[in-house]
Amino acid sequence: MKEVNMWTISENKSWDYLATNYDWIKRMRDIPQDARHHAEGNVDIHTQMVIAALISLPEYQALDAQTQEIMWAAALLHDVEKAGTTEILADGSIVSPGHARKGEMTTRQILYKELPAPFAIREQLAKLVRFHGLPLWVFQKPDPVKALIIAALQVDTRLLAMLAKADVLGRICQDQQELLYRIECFEELCKEQQCWGQAPYFANPHARMHYLQKAATDRSYVPFERPKVKVVIMSGLPGAGKDTYVQRNYKDWPVVSLDAIRISMKVAPTDKSGNGRVIQEAKEQARVHLRNQESFVWNATNITHSMREQLISLCLQYTAEIIVIYIEVPYKVLFKQNSAREAIVPAAVMQRLVHKLEVPDLTEAHEVVYAVS
Repeated sequence: MKEVNMWTISENKSWDYLATNYDWIKRMRDIPQDARHHAEGNVDIHTQMVIAALISLPEYQALDAQTQEIMWAAALLHDVEKAGTTEILADGSIVSPGHARKGEMTTRQILYKELPAPFAIREQLAKLVRFHGLPLWVFQKPDPVKALIIAALQVDTRLLAMLAKADVLGRICQDQQELLYRIECFEELCKEQQCWGQAPYFANPHARMHYLQKAATDRSYVPFERPKVKVVIMSGLPGAGKDTYVQRNYKDWPVVSLDAIRISMKVAPTDKSGNGRVIQEAKEQARVHLRNQESFVWNATNITHSMREQLISLCLQYTAEIIVIYIEVPYKVLFKQNSAREAIVPAAVMQRLVHKLEVPDLTEAHEVVYAVS
């Protein structure tokens, strides 16, 4: 029996119901797969087989009811973006490059807009989708240990291995036993690195950032030098409440605000050239604070990893401690709050921003705060 207040992606789990009501499931039947790796057929057939394999696993049956629901949804969504990435090559082979990375984004969209899920569950699912192939390919990475640590900072490796095992069992292929052996090796690597079902240990956030930022660094190394200045980087969609958060929590700190600069320069949010000038002015203001070793807030959307990475790289050059504060409100509330802003972002632009959203994580900053309502 379903527990009260337990989240589920769907009370009705019959495939006919799901395919009838959700286009992202319906389109799976039209997506072919390479017979060498998926002789069972299309993505629709494979996904159903993965779900069946998952629920038959003893380790799945040992999970609590809520985690079972999360894993069921992960199996349902793990190949959701093969529909948007599958290509048939000239030699007849079929590939889906980037389907896991794009699948993370689509999973987030589905669970934010269409089937709203609690933030922590949504992000756990998004990361399971993103990394579902890692247990099979981790040893082919240039630095397998670092690739594992980066993933383990974002997702439960025990659940990830379970999903990968179901993914392999839910297909027909000649190398199935080899793939299962790879997952066993992944488990051993996790245990060796002490991140099997738990986050990897670092002595402090500075040690973690040093390890992630520097090549060929020992994870046990603890930098002697400490950050000299703090930079708070706001992250969130327009209308989420970043300005209000800054006023409540950092009212005495200097603020580099892209909205304020944009208004002062009379640049529209849709003006790409003008926004480039806005960002350059904001970076110059940030450099002044950094050179003066003055802590400050950078207040802008910063909704993609690449946006944050550019700014964080700049700040780390000045030995800054980075705190990213992510603000989120429900989808419907977001548009209501945006309409009440002084600088209203057009609805079409808002939709594009929602679809680009990448939630920050501990691979990016010394600290990440989630202010989610």
